Amino acid sequence: MYPRPDYLNQLIQFRETDFIKVITGVRWSGKSVLLLLYKEYLIKAGVPENQIIYMNFESIDYQVITTEERFREELTSLIPKESQKLYFLFDEIQVVNGWQRVVNGLRVSFDSDIIVTDSNANMLSGELATLLSGRYIEIPIYPFSFKEFLAAKSIEPHSRKVDQAYLEYEKYGGFPSVVIAEEPIKDTILSGIFDSIVLKDVALRAHIKDPLILKLMITFLADNVGQLINTSKIVNTLKSEGIETTNHTVNRYLALLENAYLFYQTKQYDIRGREYLRTNGKYFIADTGLRRNAVGRRDGNYSNRLENIVYIELLRRGYSVSVGKMDSKEIDFIARKLDETMYVQVTYELPENTHETDNLLNIKDNYKKIVVTGRYQEVTQIAGIPIVYIVDWLLDE
Repeated sequence: MYPRPDYLNQLIQFRETDFIKVITGVRWSGKSVLLLLYKEYLIKAGVPENQIIYMNFESIDYQVITTEERFREELTSLIPKESQKLYFLFDEIQVVNGWQRVVNGLRVSFDSDIIVTDSNANMLSGELATLLSGRYIEIPIYPFSFKEFLAAKSIEPHSRKVDQAYLEYEKYGGFPSVVIAEEPIKDTILSGIFDSIVLKDVALRAHIKDPLILKLMITFLADNVGQLINTSKIVNTLKSEGIETTNHTVNRYLALLENAYLFYQTKQYDIRGREYLRTNGKYFIADTGLRRNAVGRRDGNYSNRLENIVYIELLRRGYSVSVGKMDSKEIDFIARKLDETMYVQVTYELPENTHETDNLLNIKDNYKKIVVTGRYQEVTQIAGIPIVYIVDWLLDE
């Protein structure tokens, strides 16, 4: 298991609180491994194993537990009789109907530390939110960052191999099982991950009997990451390919793709009007390797792929991200975190004009502004705005 200290430390930080920790993220991003790393940490910290109740609901041991009643029965047989601190670790808990009531009951009844993982964003709304009333924290997890990618491959950050390693990271992404695999089988593994997400977390969960529209939508979104898109545009694109559908169906499928953490939507924010716009938005895919699989392993579209990498990295660093609009000009990203705001322009290479920095200079506030480039530039700043090579930016937090 590759250690992921940033995520593990978040769990450790909340160990002595009664918050339920909810680990979320796309399938195969490392949620199960993180749970096992935490279990390993507890044992090393001296917690007796009989006080740690670990259940993976996709394992053969617990696949039969699909109802609230069966879940409660199994826990009754596992919980020690004597009073002591208990650690409940539940992996892929979404397969159990009514699990929210059981978990909330554990929180109320025992001195406990509870961590659950799930691959669907629906768990953070509805009954869980109602029952817990703010007594849980979300820990989103993503495929490997570029830093983690280098560490997993034992490449020093200042090595001459870094630029070549970035090309591999951009092409195949950061899913742990893909990163450590040899190149001939990376695409095969990516295909399996992609199918498991689409089938298990989208099609089967939503009882989609004819996945053709869903697959075409995924291809369209993956091929247009970083482009302003609305529902009508998707409907019209599908109709041009002979596929009849409705706005309602497209909106439903978009919600399913977001709930499975396969795609993230970011809305436009009018900087001058200080409001979010309800029209177009952009969609970004959870991992560039998944994009490669979705579009048939085609190369090209380098600028949008670069924008996708920057977007996911901003999320990984804890920012909420929107697309900026300043009159007729676009700011690629407005990244916000607590009292920090940063404007980010992304370009594969600097044009001969100053278009990218001009857009930023039109914003008359004092928040940080940067331009991230996909190719190394000798220029380090323009009109006081830093110009940062993508590899340097990914390695410098």
